[in-house]
Amino acid sequence: MEFLPFGAIDIGSNAIRLLISNAVEYSGDTKFKKVSLIRIPLRLGADVFSYKKISKSKYNRLVHAMQGYQHIMQAYNVVNYRACATSAMREASNGPELMAEIKKQTGIELEIISGKEEAEIIFNTGIAKMLDNDRDYLYIDVGGGSTEVTVVSKTQKIEQESFNIGTVRMLNQKTDDAEVKRFKDFLRLQASRLKNTSLIGSGGNINKIFKLMGKKYGEVISPIELKNMYDYLNRFTFDERIEVLRLNPHRADVIVPAAKIFMWAFKYSNSNRIYVPKMGLSDGMVQQMYYDHKKQND
Repeated sequence: MEFLPFGAIDIGSNAIRLLISNAVEYSGDTKFKKVSLIRIPLRLGADVFSYKKISKSKYNRLVHAMQGYQHIMQAYNVVNYRACATSAMREASNGPELMAEIKKQTGIELEIISGKEEAEIIFNTGIAKMLDNDRDYLYIDVGGGSTEVTVVSKTQKIEQESFNIGTVRMLNQKTDDAEVKRFKDFLRLQASRLKNTSLIGSGGNINKIFKLMGKKYGEVISPIELKNMYDYLNRFTFDERIEVLRLNPHRADVIVPAAKIFMWAFKYSNSNRIYVPKMGLSDGMVQQMYYDHKKQND
């Protein structure tokens, strides 16, 4: 039995994350075991979506965080790592300068990936193995700056699209009406094409909603359950969500617009359930690195 540690850094619009995960090789099978997840709620998108650049304060905090991540990956002796930045860094005017500074200070090569690349990595978490051949699916990842949708029919990926709709954008009132319409029209189109469609939800907010509902792995969220949770969350102020619902401050505000995006997904795709497998961008990066490693060493 062999344990291969990998590091995945996700520089998102709401938070940055380092996932350390072991690829554990059993006889004839490989499982991915999370060892450590370090999440820092920098909320880069609050700067970028309003001012088109990352502020000096958050610029410096991100460099410090990456220095810490680099030391942690060294301590875990990772086989390989990958660092990907998404929506906020794509749009930041000082993104290239910040990438160069991170490289200088830490040696970490940061990639700014497109929305479609993001969707592709998220899909490559082995999710297709869990799907029903008789169903069609919309795999929806809701982030701080963008929402990625992968259309899956008969376990095969047939289309991917990225939309500049996200929780931090919505909180800062920086969501374009035309982009929301494009998202809804895309979902309507899939509803006209697909049969017996289910949603697969990805991202920290849908995971938290799933947990707040007391759901267990394998159960689903129905449209009425999501609407009831959305109404329930809206009964509380931001402070009350922290005090009464025990949500972290960085979750207590973004969870509401996330629920709204998933409600749109239900309505316009004509779906009747959401599965929540608790996998995302970092998991996809780890799995890609592992299979690339195996190809190179076989």
